[in-house]
Amino acid sequence: MRDRRVAKIIRACQELPGQDLLQYFDEDKALRAVSSDDVNDYLRSIAGYGVTAKDFRTWAGTVLMARFLKEAGAFDTVKQTKRALRAAIGRVAAAIGNTPAVCRKSYIHPAVISAYLDRKFVLEIATETAAGSASSLRPEEAATLALLRG
Repeated sequence: MRDRRVAKIIRACQELPGQDLLQYFDEDKALRAVSSDDVNDYLRSIAGYGVTAKDFRTWAGTVLMARFLKEAGAFDTVKQTKRALRAAIGRVAAAIGNTPAVCRKSYIHPAVISAYLDRKFVLEIATETAAGSASSLRPEEAATLALLRG
């Protein structure tokens, strides 16, 4: 945890009685756990369409996968390429707290893996944001989006 403000909030939540990390007191002063339905209802209400927490997790897994494959680079043999792919999936799994099989199936866009296996993987990460750009995406996110659109 790098953000001291968020860490302080999490510590305060941990001090609430019960086993759930994220809880709140409702208007009747009853302690309520924050459920995935609560989070997804909130996301839909602010986004105006059917976005869920899984969409954010999938985006994060896809961006991480693209970054890890860029770090791995291209290889000469299919065996080396598949080994690098497995290693990158393992890193994504560790980062988002899931198994490699579930990550590959549910949290990594298949176009990133296909491009890498087909040796068409190009991830151009800009070092600077273009002047006047209104994009709220980080450079590696913008590069991943370009890869997916390409």
